[in-house]
Amino acid sequence: MTVMDSETVRVDDARLTKIAAARQSKSVSLRNVGKTFGETRVLHDLSLDVQAGEFLVLLGESGCGKTTALRIVAGLESATEGAVFVGDTDVTHHLPRDRDVAMVFQSYALYPHKTVFENIAYPLIVRKRPKAEIDAAVREVAASVQLEPLLARLPRQLSGGQRQRVALARAIVRRPAAFLMDEPLSNLDAKLRGHMRAELKHMQHELGITTIYVTHDQIEAMTLAHRVAVLDKGALQQLDTPARIYTDPANLFVAGFIGSPPMNFLRGTLAAGRFDAPGLSLAAPVRHEGAATLGVRPEECAVVAADDGEVQGRIYSVELIGDHSLVTLNVGAQQVVVKVPNTFAGEIGGAAGVHVNRERIYFFDASGARIRQAVGLP
Repeated sequence: MTVMDSETVRVDDARLTKIAAARQSKSVSLRNVGKTFGETRVLHDLSLDVQAGEFLVLLGESGCGKTTALRIVAGLESATEGAVFVGDTDVTHHLPRDRDVAMVFQSYALYPHKTVFENIAYPLIVRKRPKAEIDAAVREVAASVQLEPLLARLPRQLSGGQRQRVALARAIVRRPAAFLMDEPLSNLDAKLRGHMRAELKHMQHELGITTIYVTHDQIEAMTLAHRVAVLDKGALQQLDTPARIYTDPANLFVAGFIGSPPMNFLRGTLAAGRFDAPGLSLAAPVRHEGAATLGVRPEECAVVAADDGEVQGRIYSVELIGDHSLVTLNVGAQQVVVKVPNTFAGEIGGAAGVHVNRERIYFFDASGARIRQAVGLP
């Protein structure tokens, strides 16, 4: 068996469907939730409605409050204000065991002295389910994530991917109303993380179980989520589908956080329907006067001959990525990154122009708020 075969989960659809039929997924709601630690406020009036069966990702930088929000749903932290609902039940003051949710942690949180079977069975054991029921449930769930041959092993005898599958199986066996996942793939290597993303998305689709997933990785958010909630400094910045967040960002933070390579930002001035900055002047389809920032993604730009295009600069670097290259140009005291074919042959230091897709440019005011389109392009 190859390394890839041993690490890749091949989910049994029939078993997952059978498991799914045995439980009822529920919605999860946070209503005006706030949280303070001493004098520090980490969540500001957070309201989210996660539909039954939805995969919602909480996305943001470290310290933005996303894990705190997840722990409040789980009952591991108490909200300073606001309420948490699972289905129609207010669980704000319920103990974690009474909330009908299962949490998967970044660190796997497996019992090192218990076998894989015992780790998966633990939620049923503490609920004093009949032994025959426990045995049948554990074996069925283990088979769904390809763990049957490993049931007698201890966690230290498993790879990182196998340990994460044990943690997932332990959550599934409870048949909860919702899964709560705190960066469950972050301890895996990049290759295995990609495989586990695909299998996790498929598994959640087949189970149809409500899932709230925390990550700082925009790739995980974009590939896994039905909807993404972007947080910054404890406040919700945007809640929408991955496609809408990418193509229609609400503000400067969201625009810069989503996308790899990130969106280009050029500081300048809007006046009389034009945006001007050193090395750049173009018509702007917005009504705004004063300082502003123009945003355009690298894939919406093209390097052209000097004196052509809307932007003028000099090539600072050329990076071959594989199927494409990234060209960085100095534009005055600012820089623009352009995604180009891997056959690009421009020389560092050479003058060049940049053409931008004017249907895919964004403008933001001095506060970072999006300036919405108000007039047509001339």
